[in-house]
Amino acid sequence: MKTTLELGLVSDEVSPDFREAVRHGLGWGILRYEIRVLKSGRVPNVDPSEFDDVLACTREHGLRITALSPGIFKHPLSRTAELERELNETLPATIRMAKTCGSPMIILFGFQREKQEPAERIDLARAYLRRAAEIGEKAGIRLAIENEPGFWCDTGANTRQLIESVGSPALGANWDPCNAYGTAERPYPDGYEAIKSVIANVHAKDTRKGALIECVPVGEGVIDWQGQIRALLKDRLVEHITIETHCHPLVECSRKNVETLRRMMAEA
Repeated sequence: MKTTLELGLVSDEVSPDFREAVRHGLGWGILRYEIRVLKSGRVPNVDPSEFDDVLACTREHGLRITALSPGIFKHPLSRTAELERELNETLPATIRMAKTCGSPMIILFGFQREKQEPAERIDLARAYLRRAAEIGEKAGIRLAIENEPGFWCDTGANTRQLIESVGSPALGANWDPCNAYGTAERPYPDGYEAIKSVIANVHAKDTRKGALIECVPVGEGVIDWQGQIRALLKDRLVEHITIETHCHPLVECSRKNVETLRRMMAEA
């Protein structure tokens, strides 16, 4: 059994200044970074000169950009104009950016559910995801749906079922156990067992209340990260775990998360 996993960081969870985030990350031995927000905005809508500097920084330090997260499909299905714009403009622009920085993956979401939204609306969600997957597959880029509370893709089981119904090798899951907390399933082991067949990426954060209400450093909340780490080491689904700190102070809590996850891997 592999005795460790590499760790990565969502860069703006340390600092929106990419070089500042990398300065801290390198001090913790981190060479993998997911990009979501830079100083000039959320990818792909960032200042080209700032992105050029990100590219220069990755070359200087031998970094890997593991994923880009443009926030696609974080809307209800009723907002068709925004969803169409994301399919026709945001996703292609993000793919071009991913190709430029060598990122193999783009993270997207599974549509916010509206009150009393009919169950058959999932057919529309499937249609949008199938179109996105076709674009990703043609470009040779993997898309990964991040589960989120209040979305059609919330639990591990719901996310896997929707991904499997799309039936594209270009579409997988960005499993976030913390984001599954408060749903009808336990994130670990139940949610993980339900979703593990389609996992392409993993986010790490923790919480004491709700999925996002009171986030805390990993190991200080309710998520069974020790069990989740053991399972990830055993199943070998991913090469790394990306830390998405989500609690302040960002730098200090990010450092704690790196240390805690490494300790958990050593203990596993």
